Amino acid sequence: MSEKVLRYREISRRYGDPWIWGIYLTLIVFSIVESYSASSRDVARMGVYEPVIRQVVFLAIGALFVVVLSRINYNNRLLLLVLIPLLWFFTVLSLVYVMFFGEVINGAQRAFTIPGINLTVQPAELAKLSAVTALAYIMAKNQQDRDVSVKGLVLSTVVVAVFGGLMYQSGLTNTLLLMCISGSMFLIGGARFKKLMILGIVYILVALTFYAWKDWSDKRQETMKKLANTEQTTKGVKREVTRVNRMTNWHRRDSLIYDSVTSENSQEMFSRMAQAHGGLTGVGIGNSRECSRLPLAFSDYIFSIIVEEVGLIGGVFLLILYLWLLSRAAMIARRCHRVLPALLIIGMAAMITFQALFHMAINTGVFPVSGQPLPLISKGGTSILVTSVAFGVMLSVSRTISNITNKKNKDEGIALPSGLDAANPTEIPVKNEWKYQSN
Repeated sequence: MSEKVLRYREISRRYGDPWIWGIYLTLIVFSIVESYSASSRDVARMGVYEPVIRQVVFLAIGALFVVVLSRINYNNRLLLLVLIPLLWFFTVLSLVYVMFFGEVINGAQRAFTIPGINLTVQPAELAKLSAVTALAYIMAKNQQDRDVSVKGLVLSTVVVAVFGGLMYQSGLTNTLLLMCISGSMFLIGGARFKKLMILGIVYILVALTFYAWKDWSDKRQETMKKLANTEQTTKGVKREVTRVNRMTNWHRRDSLIYDSVTSENSQEMFSRMAQAHGGLTGVGIGNSRECSRLPLAFSDYIFSIIVEEVGLIGGVFLLILYLWLLSRAAMIARRCHRVLPALLIIGMAAMITFQALFHMAINTGVFPVSGQPLPLISKGGTSILVTSVAFGVMLSVSRTISNITNKKNKDEGIALPSGLDAANPTEIPVKNEWKYQSN
């Protein structure tokens, strides 16, 4: 066995997968540099250094989460208690509270502020993390003949529907995001092809229902626009107008090149201008032209600023980083003896990767406009902390299972709560895939 391989395994046993660490640290560098470049509006309002200092503070807190979680075995009962029932309860409570008493951010009622520390929390970000842990618990609990049982399939679909419904006010893309995450977890959970087809049909029916609703909304568009100009317009109607306008602009996105910039299409227009200005190699770090004009350049549209500054090459590199994270998670999941850690690591990676893909798709016009931060890079405390927790859990799983062949460490053999110790149906034997040898 080569010295390089031995060194890799030793690092994995002590700290977790080094490739995941590398991706995490690279994203932090992107976050600090690009959040500062994209915060020109905040710089004018808050000062030169305050925006980047705020971002660094959240990244530092997130890094603390990553380090602490990476040192805790994924099968620690206290960790499972926090990640599963307590997180579910707090998330559902927060989502319900926001529906009635939440603060309006970017035209949607989606957040609340914790008194005393003045921290704004967006429960939709917590819901993604909570949905992953909920699905991991349900699929691990409902294993039958190395497959997810029908009961597990139904309960998982209900979880996606409940969280998707509670996040409706925060953006319809969140529901689609949860569908993609759950699909990835079903693959690792060992669901048979027939059940995956059933799941796909259910999700298609949900999508068709959405499009039916969309057609109905289009017919009301002119009426709503008239109402939006009156003093009697309610907040819900105004939000509905925003959704209709976004879908309309998306359907006719190719004609935007002939349109003037308006308040309704400014995000799409300036986003495309930024990407076109960047070209292949970009205009250089800190030389963005559109960051001062593009609304939400520091959050929902930060990928456009990244492409403007580092070009198509830099944008593709960032895309590869997120896809690489999902690939590493899948490889580690196939090495897990139990299905719970496999589902946790693939669920966390899918949450991060698919959210990044959705963000990039919105920025490039593939998806209609919707608020979706770029994980670990966009400005936003809740998103950074949730993504950091996800990285910490992934590193915890990778470190724990790396000690499988270490005779001095029996972490993987620690008993899990009843019903959660089912075998991983997609496991590849270590001797076949990785050619491990006993120490």
